[in-house]
Amino acid sequence: MSLRTASANNHSSDDEKVQPNYGTGVAEPYEDPMEENEVFKKTKEGVDFRTVGWPRASVIFLKVIFATGVLSIPSAMYSLGALGGALSVVGWGALNTYTAVVQGDFRNSHPGCHSIADMAAVLGGNVLKEIVGALFLIAYVLCAGSGILGVSIGLNALSSHAACTVWWAFIATIVVAATASIRKFHQIGWLTWAGFISIFLAVFIVVVAVTTLDRPAAAPQTGDFDLGYHIIGNPTFIAGMTASATIFVSSAGTSAFLPVISEMRQPKDFRKALFTCMAIVQAAYLSFALVVYKWCGQWVASPSLGSAGPTIKKVSYGIGLIGLIVSATLYLHVAAKYLFVRILRNSPHLQQNTMVHWGTWLGCTIGLSSISFILAEAIPIFNYLIALTGSVCFAPLAIALPGCLWLYDHGSYRTGSIGQKAIYYAHCILPPLGAFLCVGGTYATVQLIIDAYANGLIGSAFSCADNSNSSGH
Repeated sequence: MSLRTASANNHSSDDEKVQPNYGTGVAEPYEDPMEENEVFKKTKEGVDFRTVGWPRASVIFLKVIFATGVLSIPSAMYSLGALGGALSVVGWGALNTYTAVVQGDFRNSHPGCHSIADMAAVLGGNVLKEIVGALFLIAYVLCAGSGILGVSIGLNALSSHAACTVWWAFIATIVVAATASIRKFHQIGWLTWAGFISIFLAVFIVVVAVTTLDRPAAAPQTGDFDLGYHIIGNPTFIAGMTASATIFVSSAGTSAFLPVISEMRQPKDFRKALFTCMAIVQAAYLSFALVVYKWCGQWVASPSLGSAGPTIKKVSYGIGLIGLIVSATLYLHVAAKYLFVRILRNSPHLQQNTMVHWGTWLGCTIGLSSISFILAEAIPIFNYLIALTGSVCFAPLAIALPGCLWLYDHGSYRTGSIGQKAIYYAHCILPPLGAFLCVGGTYATVQLIIDAYANGLIGSAFSCADNSNSSGH
């Protein structure tokens, strides 16, 4: 029986039950030209990264997306109103799902694309590759920083601010760097399950708890008060752009899927994982955010786990802490894996257990986690860090660039039928839309950060002050 026949007979979508049937060296002869040009080869000699099936990929995608975003959407709805917020969640979610399909299809049709930067190189050569690669690194380092900040808030909440916030963030960084140093996505699969269940339960507890309160925990507990619940909001440009960027980024991390696809046994199955992930995420985002905003209004906490009072805050952070850690772990792992492949690509050290291999890998995780720690302490307001990430990095990566990728592959549509022309020019909208969100969102978020420092809402960088508002309880 040939290797290909054996592999086909043993095929299963269950990662745990069946591994590919290898001989020696490369597992299959390269009859598929796409397989020949994959960055990671199916191999028995050295480190085999190609072990992820689509069910496990869907869980990894789910944890990448269903993370810090679900904690920031309710407060963004205060600016946009319930209707505007709901439309933003659905609209941005649908767009991010579609652009993820564009990225995955482009990756699979252009051999050798491990990351979004490789895809940019197809469009604009090395210059565009370097620019997009830098944006990708900055994006996921900022995301890891938001995760570290979330963990420090959780530790402060659980301990009633028993130690300096900087120390909690430092401890979080060590834990995140250690877990992110696991080399393969397949090996951190159990972490993604635990992380998703953890954060889902934590948010669900808060959603149920806020509906049992007579008034929001952060609102005045006596006398009249303004809930601040609006069907249609009336935000300023700055508030509206920041809220829109916050909701957009909650499902915009689709460029992180590309390195995971590179470790799938069958990269062509990525759509199954993508649609499973995004359907669950959008349903959860919409229902959770609307309920919390309906009952808390302007008094929703940021992150939202603190919205139901001190007791529920401790319970939710206790349950959700694993999820916050896993979120930061995945973000850091994605950034480190990009840098690692960039350094060792086409080198024998990429898939061999050498000193150079391990030194490079650990250098990437430790170095990038250090930068994430610094950024988390320099911008210590959760929502602003999330919005800044969306505006600066994900607007180009998740909207503008995918639009250009589609136009590159479908240039014939411009002179095709009327329907093809309509589709072509519809995609022409994506690059300027990404540019508008990038410039407008960045301006708005930076202005809010400046105002927050001026008004004393943010203390100094590397402040020991309680960032969970728990020390007063």
